[in-house]
Amino acid sequence: MPESGGLRMGTPRARWVLLTTVLGSSLAMLDATVVNVALERIGADLGAGFSGLQWTVNAYTLTLASLILLGGSLSDRLGRRRVFVVGVVWFAAASLLCGLAVNVEMLIAARALQGVGGALLTPGSLAIISASFAGEDRAAAVGAWSGLGGVAGAVGPFLGGWLVEWSWRAVFLVNLPVAVVIVAVAARHVPETRDPDAAARLDWTGTALVVVGLGGLTYALTAAGGTGREVEVAVWGAVGVLALVAFAVVQRRSAHPLVPPVLFGNAQFTAANVVTLLVYAPLGVVFVLLVLQLQVVSGYSPLLAGTALLPVTVLMLLFSARVGALAQRIGPRLLMTAGPLLSAAGLLLLREVGPTATYVLDVLPGALLFGAGLTLLVAPLTATVLDSAEDRFAGVASGVNNAVARAAGLLAVAVVPVAAGISGDDYTDPAAFGSGFRTAMLICAGLLVVGALVAAATVRRPLARSDGGPEPGGGRLHVEECRHCDVDGPRLHPRGPVGVPGDGAR
Repeated sequence: MPESGGLRMGTPRARWVLLTTVLGSSLAMLDATVVNVALERIGADLGAGFSGLQWTVNAYTLTLASLILLGGSLSDRLGRRRVFVVGVVWFAAASLLCGLAVNVEMLIAARALQGVGGALLTPGSLAIISASFAGEDRAAAVGAWSGLGGVAGAVGPFLGGWLVEWSWRAVFLVNLPVAVVIVAVAARHVPETRDPDAAARLDWTGTALVVVGLGGLTYALTAAGGTGREVEVAVWGAVGVLALVAFAVVQRRSAHPLVPPVLFGNAQFTAANVVTLLVYAPLGVVFVLLVLQLQVVSGYSPLLAGTALLPVTVLMLLFSARVGALAQRIGPRLLMTAGPLLSAAGLLLLREVGPTATYVLDVLPGALLFGAGLTLLVAPLTATVLDSAEDRFAGVASGVNNAVARAAGLLAVAVVPVAAGISGDDYTDPAAFGSGFRTAMLICAGLLVVGALVAAATVRRPLARSDGGPEPGGGRLHVEECRHCDVDGPRLHPRGPVGVPGDGAR
């Protein structure tokens, strides 16, 4: 069994551990949100085309999605605090490079390095809590971590919008003092834990194939909108596909796979991840393009554009735990079907945001409907993923689902704008960008509808373990952990139910 700590809620050291882990997870989460707000200013200052802005987003997501499972395995093997702190320092150093970037190529490279840091610190955040707190206090600690993370998510757009209006470089440089606080507190107050049962070897081959596969596909999809690049697109697309096929083969043959093939032998787990792929793909696009639409076409300031989707965070903060409890009573299928349909309806409303858009009449109704749909969807989806896996695979199952969600957003941000006709300097032309935005929202709404149909057809009604036994922890853990769930990727969860030591996502 993994090591288990004995911290109790309300004690000084417990508060320090919560502070450290909340700040660490918020560092990675907020950077993605705030950078979306800064894209228009970054493009104008560095003279970047739309593909440069795409890669500013995707370089970070690519390395994060590719390496997050490896980060969890390193934490288990080398020490969760150690890898977490290394991730924070790495993230801060990459943030400094981002803030000092003299061209978009340097910024993209630094963003890729940021993603590596995020992959190291993100799994360790919740794993530290799971391993450090006493069993009877673990659910409360996870709930506090989730709730405080939600508050950070709500504050982020205000902070980001204000920083961008001053300088887009401040969005990255503000990470440095936060990182100093995290490292200082972690070194003094956070206990070190490891998993003595962790695999003796790491799956470096599988990790490399994921990086090449996702990288090749992302490059091919991003370049597909250019003229005279058909051969280049075909070559990189083929490289990406072959690498991902090779990854699947390696996982079946490896004695220490990143993704145990037995997980996808469970039809419910596979179905939940297909739904994740379909619904998280449009989310990545919406959070990039809507902020640009509001600034380029509607003339909003970065602060107003960044806070446009704040109702989404508020709704999820207020109601996700209740929706999780409802899913335990009635099953996830209805909620996972209705949620994407509501979000799709919200996107159809947001599609009409144009040059004369006012927030209350044109943006808020769509944002509320979009957020209501996500609130119905995310907690049941996360619980379904966990309930589909045996207790010993709960951590890696959640990690796989998180990687699927981030990969979905990565590929969608590459392909949907191209499919919608957005390229080159279109983001500087309100008419051209507005036309592409409307098409992109239609595509995203369609993906959500398909996700709803897949959920209705494949997700079974009860939330129960795949082996037919009682629900882990009576379902309580999932409700507590889904008090607030990220919209750019599901939260990572401890390995087992309340009272069972967890090791975090691998």
